[in-house]
Amino acid sequence: MVTLAVVGAGSRGAGYARIATADGRARVVAVAEPTSSRRARAGEQHPGAALYDDWRALAALPRQADAVIIATLDADHVEPAVRFAELGYDILLEKPMAVTEDDCRRIVAAAEKSGAIFAVCHVLRYTPYTRAIKDHLHRVGEIVNIQHLEPVGWWHQAHSYVRGNWRRTDESTFMLLAKSCHDLDWLVHLTGRQVKRVSSFGGLKHFRPENRPEGAADRCLDCAVEPTCPYSAKRIYLPMVGDPARAAWPLPVLSDDISLAGIMEALRTGPYGRCVYACDNDVVDHQVVNMEFDGGATASFTMTAFTPQLHRQTRIFGTHGSIEGDGELLRITDFLTGDTETVDTTPTGDATAGGGHGGGDEGLIDAFLEAVASRNPRAVLSAPAESLHSHLIAWAAEHSRLTGQAITL
Repeated sequence: MVTLAVVGAGSRGAGYARIATADGRARVVAVAEPTSSRRARAGEQHPGAALYDDWRALAALPRQADAVIIATLDADHVEPAVRFAELGYDILLEKPMAVTEDDCRRIVAAAEKSGAIFAVCHVLRYTPYTRAIKDHLHRVGEIVNIQHLEPVGWWHQAHSYVRGNWRRTDESTFMLLAKSCHDLDWLVHLTGRQVKRVSSFGGLKHFRPENRPEGAADRCLDCAVEPTCPYSAKRIYLPMVGDPARAAWPLPVLSDDISLAGIMEALRTGPYGRCVYACDNDVVDHQVVNMEFDGGATASFTMTAFTPQLHRQTRIFGTHGSIEGDGELLRITDFLTGDTETVDTTPTGDATAGGGHGGGDEGLIDAFLEAVASRNPRAVLSAPAESLHSHLIAWAAEHSRLTGQAITL
């Protein structure tokens, strides 16, 4: 049995730990979490686990577990990642690795020096949908071009990137790194090639004070125009109360008390009840990235807030065929015969964190536990240097967006 320590027992850390221990393959023996309510809940979920209010207290001890799950806030990844690598832990690190290029390089260097099993939580690599695409990719011949869409979803954007923890670049990081490094990494995974040149455009179009409706209040509970606003916190969150699927995410982000009274109090006093036009957000709500890969293939990626909550959608164009996918179904066209085949890859969960990212969370944890138990790093689908490359694409794209220049990696 693999023993685990958890550093950061918020929604992602707790979720990974829950999956890892569900079938008895792993046991959580230590949890470091500064928020007392989360720490107590982790103690209830993992009886016998040692509890710490600071990861440094755990790191001051000799190695206590085979591996550590690091799921702190993005800006707080680097120090525990480096220290636990030095202590000999295998590491599962939530994405992004860190919020600066130098810190990402520090983490990769520490992981490579220690020889640890090291996995960044690029969950899209591990979905049944991705495995199906990879299995059929040979049918299109050589990849020439890819179009890829990340439909963030109107309420998810409002939740995480307007009202939530990832709304400001200076407090977290820019949107591509926070949300879409999944997708940039996924495109590298599909093509099997590195990106050599990038250009990008985008900005914060809608969630701005000048777009605030006349008569709107600072909080949705007090707002006369709330009934006509698609971003109303009442409209988004209150129907989720009592839904077991939403008890894992996003309701616990609002409050430890996810009863109707608890959520109402959170909307009345917390950040998630604010008007989306009266927040201090600055991350983009739409962005396009154009990429040129080694060998000449190209890809275009679009991230937009203004969609339903859907799986990613992708069109792959090759010399002998094409694949169109919507996260569930693949439509594969053979240029020789003209025939189109449909392959059903429908996952068990939806595209959200609460839904397990379409099976990606379980696939990631399965691979990580196998790698740790067998001492086979190849079970993990991305080496440290490859994860670093995906992050470097994000920085290059953001630099292009801000400067208007095409950037060579």
